[in-house]
Amino acid sequence: MALPAEFHDIAKRVNNWGRWGGDDEIGTLNLITDDVVRAAAQTVRSGRRIPLALPLQQDGVQTGMIPGRVNPMHTMVMLNYEMFGPGTVATSDDAVTMGLQAATHWDALTHVSHSGRIYNGRPADSITAHGGAAFCGIEKVTTLLSRGVLLDVARARGTGRLPGDHAVTPEDLDAAEELAGTSVRSGDIVLVRTGQMQICLAGDKHAYAYPSPGLSVRTPEWFHTRDVAAVANDTMTFEIFPPEIEDLWLPVHALDLVEMGMLQGQNWNLEALSEACAEAGRYEFLLDATPEPFVGGTGSPVAPVAVL
Repeated sequence: MALPAEFHDIAKRVNNWGRWGGDDEIGTLNLITDDVVRAAAQTVRSGRRIPLALPLQQDGVQTGMIPGRVNPMHTMVMLNYEMFGPGTVATSDDAVTMGLQAATHWDALTHVSHSGRIYNGRPADSITAHGGAAFCGIEKVTTLLSRGVLLDVARARGTGRLPGDHAVTPEDLDAAEELAGTSVRSGDIVLVRTGQMQICLAGDKHAYAYPSPGLSVRTPEWFHTRDVAAVANDTMTFEIFPPEIEDLWLPVHALDLVEMGMLQGQNWNLEALSEACAEAGRYEFLLDATPEPFVGGTGSPVAPVAVL
C-alpha cells in the first residue's frame, strides 16, 4: 500500500534534508550546541540522579513479535581462570548476544526508510547485510547530553496510565508542557510519559506491547516547530499501536527519523522520574543519554540518567 497524501503533506512540512548540509548524518542533534549544554547544566539543583533504563536480561521485554529482536543472552566465557599460571590473579569474562533495540534504546536515523530513502536523501540500500549502515549509523552520535524535559501526558490528563487506544496529540503535549511549567525549546530532549511502562513492570510483556498508546502522526510537526533534538517514551513501539490510520504502519518513525532526522527512543522507564518531577514541582533536568557506538548500527542500547 502506497503512503497516503496526508503522510507526504506532513513530510514536506517537517523535512530537514540539507538543513545542515548534504553530508550531515546526525540531523536534529545539530541543535545541541555548546550554549544549549551550558544552559542544561544550570538545571541541576539537588544532584539527584534517576536511572531510566530497563535491566538487560534474558527475561526482557521482547516477546518475539519483532523477528530477530532477541532479549540479551548472557554467557560466561571465563570463570576464575588463572590466565598467567597457578596462583596468579584469576579473571572472569562474559559475552552477550542481543538485539540492539531489545530494551531501552535509541533508534538510529537508519532504523526505517521509505520510498527507497533514509535521512538526508541517502539511498536505503546503503544499509547492507555485512556492513550495516554506511551512513547515519548510531556511532555518529558521539555524545548525547542536553536539557531533558518530561512531558508527563498521563499525569496532565489526570490518570496514571493512558488507555491502549490513546494517540498522544499535540494538544496532549501542550497540556503536559503546561503542567511542566516550562516551554520546550531548541536542542531539548523530550521524554513523553504515557504510563504504559507500568504494565511491563508488572510482568505482562504482551499487554505492554499491544495495544499501546503512543505518539500520533500529528506530533512530528509539534517537535519540528520547537526544534527538539530527540524524543523518547515509555512504550515498545513509540507511536500508537495499532496505528491510528488503518494500514499506515510506523508513519511517525518515518516522519521523525527519515524526514526530520530526529532520534527517537523506546522502552524508557519514566515512572520514578515522573514521581520525582511531581515531588520537586519541576520537569526539566540534565539528561545524559549517549548510545553505545556500534559501528553501522541502526539502533543502540542506552542507560540514560536524569540529574535533577
